[in-house]
Amino acid sequence: MALKHDTRAARKLLVALRQVQRHWDSDLPPLMFLTDPVRVQDPIAVASALPPHSGVILRHFGLTSQIELAEPLAEICRARGHILLIANDPELAKHVDADGVHWPERSLSNARRWGGKFAVQTSSAHSRRAIWRAHQAGMDAAFISPIFPSNSPSAGRPLGPTRFRPLANNAPLPLYALGGIHADTASRIAAYGGLAAIEGLLAL
Repeated sequence: MALKHDTRAARKLLVALRQVQRHWDSDLPPLMFLTDPVRVQDPIAVASALPPHSGVILRHFGLTSQIELAEPLAEICRARGHILLIANDPELAKHVDADGVHWPERSLSNARRWGGKFAVQTSSAHSRRAIWRAHQAGMDAAFISPIFPSNSPSAGRPLGPTRFRPLANNAPLPLYALGGIHADTASRIAAYGGLAAIEGLLAL
């Protein structure tokens, strides 16, 4: 996706973010960046370019590079006022004094054991039932994906903004839209939930 250094794309993303901010009543950031060891080569640069008080989820899933990246990323997040979550690794989250943990949907049983030990816990979700399971497990927010066609190799059939809207409006916790979120799609769901993206934020 050739969005990097595209100022027009950056403006469109920021307009969509302002739209989210008008309705977002959670203490969590309205914008979340998820790292990816293949699709984003320089997550430090992306985190540095995010608007202040955004969120970052480090999700290198056990690779050595996750440990090497966690500490400098934590420093950037503290300097920029971002929250930092570590994906599926509470011990690493404790080690770098991250704000919390982001859990895969399949790991919600583990998340329950860490309740109250972090300021923030979130999880992925791929159905209405999964959203409620996340709520029951004490998650602060859930990430619904994919909303649009995505470059993720694990992405399934896109939900689309029409089906995302009732989920967000009726959810018992804040929902982030993830999957195919970039400058040309963010405005289509910005009125209903938070924005979460991977390479779609390279424009910032």
